[in-house]
Amino acid sequence: MVSRAEPSLSGRWWWSIDRLILTALVALMVSGVVLLMAGGPPVAERLGLSTFHFVNRQAAYLAGAMVIFLGVSLMTPRQVRRVALILYIVSLAMVVATLYFGVEVKGAKRWLTLGPLGSVQPSEFLKPAFVVLAAWAFAEGTRRPDLPGTILALLLLPVTIVPLVLQPDFGQTMLVSLVWCGLFFVAGLHWFWVIGLGGVGAVGILVAYELVPHVRARIERFMDKGSGDTFQVDTALESFAQGGWLGKGPGEGTVKRILPDAHTDFIFAVTAEEFGVLVCMLLVMLFAVIVLRSLFVAQKAEDPFIRLAVTGLALLFGIQAAINMMVNLHMMPAKGMTLPFISYGGSSLLSLAVGTGFLLALTRRRPRSVDFGSHRR
Repeated sequence: MVSRAEPSLSGRWWWSIDRLILTALVALMVSGVVLLMAGGPPVAERLGLSTFHFVNRQAAYLAGAMVIFLGVSLMTPRQVRRVALILYIVSLAMVVATLYFGVEVKGAKRWLTLGPLGSVQPSEFLKPAFVVLAAWAFAEGTRRPDLPGTILALLLLPVTIVPLVLQPDFGQTMLVSLVWCGLFFVAGLHWFWVIGLGGVGAVGILVAYELVPHVRARIERFMDKGSGDTFQVDTALESFAQGGWLGKGPGEGTVKRILPDAHTDFIFAVTAEEFGVLVCMLLVMLFAVIVLRSLFVAQKAEDPFIRLAVTGLALLFGIQAAINMMVNLHMMPAKGMTLPFISYGGSSLLSLAVGTGFLLALTRRRPRSVDFGSHRR
């Protein structure tokens, strides 16, 4: 056990960390590897890979993610801002690079090949960095009206989403925009701006529907099953019915053998068939605990930056999870969004480690005497 009086870095970390959020996050990480053992092997065998190819790779990614996760959670708010700025610049440059040098998959250029390191999806790392920087800009705008913080926050959104639209990656664009709107609302800016930006977003969706065949096809398939191929969504829905409350049992599912994305976008459906709706509800509960606890801590924070950044990171985590689960339940058009810490994916897992590391760092308990508005931390 670590003593409360322990002066070491690990001792201070343990007694200042929000252990409820930490426990829920670790539970999700462990669950991800276990559930991937159900969804990964059939996909690997179809692709001619070793049975546990995806499981082994995910375990290796998770080891690296844990190092990043714990290291980032040790940071001070000032260090979080600095790291987020560097990560944002590097990630944005790499997202732009994908437009010219990216590997095209399913009509979109979202991946960069980095030699022996393999492929990386830069937009995954752009998201947590963007949230922290937007929170910083909004906080400075409310705390120091003489600085153009709000204007910088307004400019940050188009600078971020334009390269994403050009890839195109409308799922990440929608996610980033929703989180930014949440920050805009929490920052207390005038309703005139909220309504205006909502109108701009609606126009953007209409333009995408009219001009981008990929977007039009997904929306039409969602509205009318007869308008296109809805095999994956229909099969995912069927898995919930087949699994029932308690599931068929580990290894007994059949959906994973025919779903192309059983280990990524539709692992929630595989979970429902083999482990049942009750386990799916437990996963939802873990996500809810992380988001609600984070929002509770944010609401009590005295520093505007911490309040906004924690809110934004919680929204980013929660909305992404909600989108994935809603797609599996055919409650919204398919987006190609991973389920945090559950779906297979190295870029997704490592970027989530950064984002949740930021979240833990900013929700750590600090002495009341600290000037939370100071930049000397």
